[in-house]
Amino acid sequence: MVVGRLFAVVGPSGAGKDTLMAAAWARRPDLVLARRVITRPADAGGEAFDAVDAAAFERMRAVGAFALHWRAHGLSYGIPAAIDGELVLGRDVLFNGSRAVLGAAAARYPGLRVLHVTARPETLAERLAGRGRESAEDIAARLGRADYALPEGLRVTRVSNDGALEHAVAAFLDALQPERV
Repeated sequence: MVVGRLFAVVGPSGAGKDTLMAAAWARRPDLVLARRVITRPADAGGEAFDAVDAAAFERMRAVGAFALHWRAHGLSYGIPAAIDGELVLGRDVLFNGSRAVLGAAAARYPGLRVLHVTARPETLAERLAGRGRESAEDIAARLGRADYALPEGLRVTRVSNDGALEHAVAAFLDALQPERV
């Protein structure tokens, strides 16, 4: 049986996870970008996501609609269970994740690979302010959480997204290449 690979794309807010995922997909349309379900208003902007309220999210979780789910920043996030079908078909799947879900993701998907997107604090601050979604206090709090350790034992590739976007995209795409033996 051919099985695809699952990539968790993690990093602090403003590091450019969604930007790199979209750029990778533009060059590799064979990739599957899992669309998150979030208890965030639909008009909040940012990434493409499916907005639901807390009650709907809980109903979805209860019936097994999510392969993975977690809470962060006062919101609930879910990755649709449909990714399992894509993996069985041999497709590589990327999802914008959180360190909070990496343990559960690695337990359910033993071959999980993690792409850790990073950027300098000043880069993160500039990008977060540019989004216009958060107050200065919220941005400061996010920056305070930006430097964190990932759980031990994961297959992690670090991708710096501070310089030219094309350099980060090239590093990101390189991390998606099959491993050579």
